[in-house]
Amino acid sequence: MAESPTVLFVCVHNAGRSQMAAGWLRHLAGDRIEVLSAGSAPADSVNPAAVAAMAEVGIDIAGQQPKLLSDSAVQQSDVVITMGCGDACPFYSGTRYEDWQLDDPAGQGIEAVRPIRDEIKRRVEDLIASLA
Repeated sequence: MAESPTVLFVCVHNAGRSQMAAGWLRHLAGDRIEVLSAGSAPADSVNPAAVAAMAEVGIDIAGQQPKLLSDSAVQQSDVVITMGCGDACPFYSGTRYEDWQLDDPAGQGIEAVRPIRDEIKRRVEDLIASLA
């Protein structure tokens, strides 16, 4: 693994779970870990409920833009985390893959998004510990 590992979070729309996970990882790890996120069918914008839920904990993801998943993003990543959406991701030897089964915040109110946000934080903290 590189001195500064790269983590890629992937969900279909790259608008909720993967954006929250990327926000948490940037916040908690700083520049110790490079953070990428993408989706196979990116939405036009980040889910407003995800933005609001993250803002409640002091993390601003409002300026993020959903991105299309590319082979190059997967190739440059040491860890690829799919977000419980059954997303097809290219497989490269030497890359660590995890699938986090998480509820989809799409169409949910902030009350439903908060527990997803908190579970993502717990998993990101475990991920950071495993990369240290």
